[in-house]
Amino acid sequence: MRLLEPDEEYLRAKGYDFEVCAQGAELHVIIHRFPLPDAYLERSVDLLVRIPAGYPNARLDMFWTSPQVLLANRQTPRTANVNEVHGGRNWQRWSRHWTSPWRPGTDGLDTFIASVRNELAKGI
Repeated sequence: MRLLEPDEEYLRAKGYDFEVCAQGAELHVIIHRFPLPDAYLERSVDLLVRIPAGYPNARLDMFWTSPQVLLANRQTPRTANVNEVHGGRNWQRWSRHWTSPWRPGTDGLDTFIASVRNELAKGI
């Protein structure tokens, strides 16, 4: 199982330092040193995106960060209070869900990362 070429091209074009690892039927994409907005104490984190079997027809959902992220007021961000272990590492799960219909062939890792950035920009 490999990352789709358009997704890999997107990550490279953005200059992300990333790795891809197979985890069962999923691919895990880890973007190292993913920048966070000023609303958070941390300046950057590793960002995990889980790519399910069936992608790109299957939608991407939720994202994970490591280390633990806190808001500038030292509170846990909304719906980010669960920790999970993936690949032997602790990750903070952000239970944020794609609300628009997923458009296979149009939506992909690029539009998903844009939605992650939009969610993080809310600072909640």
